[in-house]
Amino acid sequence: MSLKSIKNKTAFKIVTNIYLVILTVFVIWMLFFDENSYLNHREFDQEIKELETWIEYHKEKIAEDKKTIENLKDSLELERFAREKYLMKKKNEDIYIIEFDTIDN
Repeated sequence: MSLKSIKNKTAFKIVTNIYLVILTVFVIWMLFFDENSYLNHREFDQEIKELETWIEYHKEKIAEDKKTIENLKDSLELERFAREKYLMKKKNEDIYIIEFDTIDN
């Protein structure tokens, strides 16, 4: 095979087309090496999903806390909360903590 016969083949002409070479280099650069590459976008999308999950979790916690605060405006609920959560007691009162051990078979 001579060089002239290789140059006349259509595959060689397509591979050596300057526009195709430049386009290929550009696409590879944009997909892998650029600051805004596809790989970076995938990482950022994953991080956004994690942060949205984190936000939803905290919104639920805030709603629970608001409900607790609303309940604690009642003096009886406040007293019950203090007794259960912080083991507070009235004067002349004894508190017994009972823990139940479960037996796993």
